[in-house]
Amino acid sequence: MEALALPVLVSIAIGGAAWALLYPVLAGRQKAEQRRAVIARPATAVRAARDPQRLRRAQIEETLKELEARHKASSFPPIQTQIAQAGLDITKQTFFMAAGAAGLAVFLLVLMLGFGLLIALALGFAAGVGAPLWTLKYLKKRREAKFLAHFPDAVDTIVRGVKAGLPLLDSLKVITSDSPEPIRSEFKIIVQTQTIGIPIGEACGKLYERIPLPEANFFGIVVGIQQKAGGNLSEALGNLSKVLRDRKRMKAKIQAMSMEAKASAAIIAALPVAVMILVYLSSPAYISLLWTDPLGRLMLAFSAVWMLLGVFVMKKMINFDF
Repeated sequence: MEALALPVLVSIAIGGAAWALLYPVLAGRQKAEQRRAVIARPATAVRAARDPQRLRRAQIEETLKELEARHKASSFPPIQTQIAQAGLDITKQTFFMAAGAAGLAVFLLVLMLGFGLLIALALGFAAGVGAPLWTLKYLKKRREAKFLAHFPDAVDTIVRGVKAGLPLLDSLKVITSDSPEPIRSEFKIIVQTQTIGIPIGEACGKLYERIPLPEANFFGIVVGIQQKAGGNLSEALGNLSKVLRDRKRMKAKIQAMSMEAKASAAIIAALPVAVMILVYLSSPAYISLLWTDPLGRLMLAFSAVWMLLGVFVMKKMINFDF
């Protein structure tokens, strides 16, 4: 019996193992698990897979998140980027050398005139740090103003080219040959960047890094979304051109309405200087103590600092962003 029981038990064990392994296949359990997994997927994923519109919306949201993250990362650009945004073709080493030379020259000049070490350090710092950065900001604003003046016409050129059957890249090449600066150079960079293998949507998105304006951001978003999600590019760019012209019209209206406040601020800022000049013309000995006496020079320096702070505050109060 023991010799017979051993083969029976072995057979039962082998049969049980075979049954456990083969039963899901024979009973169709694997197919049932696959169907259950499909049913258990999130409803949004199933709807997105079945609805092309939802899928396109998800792609647009992903593109907007990528662009927003990129723009947040470029909120504080390095000095070389600021030089490029100002339209200057110099290196940051050249910029630092020129700024240092200007600051040292002003420091030595003020020190030789006998205004004291403290005033010389303050004016040298202003000439070596504040003045170069202000110059970069001024050149950047002037270049952005020129860009905005002709950007809607450039977008209209792209719209007409796309409606005529030209590819987007060929329409961009038309802008590089017919548009004024800085439109020409910026779109030439886009074309050159695309020719080295970077997708045209990403190349247009980089326009915001060189021209940090909402209008350039809109253009990069529209082209990037169209390249990823598809759609009517001419219609999207046509709507963008309308938005750009409306923003330009609104900006001109705001500037016209704020001119009174700007004129008042300019008069208030120029009043102390005008009074000082008039007093000097009428009583030179009375006001000359401001630059002949050490205490007077210190008072004059502090007055200039507070006056500059007041001008800065007034400028911020009348600077309307939209």
